[in-house]
Amino acid sequence: MANTRSAQKRNRQALKRRARNTSVRTSVKHVVKKAREAIASKDPKKAREALVEATRAIDRAASKGVLHAKNASRRIARLAQALSGTLAAK
Repeated sequence: MANTRSAQKRNRQALKRRARNTSVRTSVKHVVKKAREAIASKDPKKAREALVEATRAIDRAASKGVLHAKNASRRIARLAQALSGTLAAK
């Protein structure tokens, strides 16, 4: 356990940040999963909407520092690539 007041405060801040980051990360996972399911369903309109929603969620998480910027970019690119591959296959 932290001994100094500043260390105790840092611990409280870390706990709050951890809870917030976990929540954001979980919501991103849910949105990405929906997008992947929409892409797999091969419905272009539904898939595009889901991709836009997932992109927004990932960008928001990156802007808050929950995800690294390059990690977010890579995730978005892979989703977009999956969508374009599905549309090209038709």
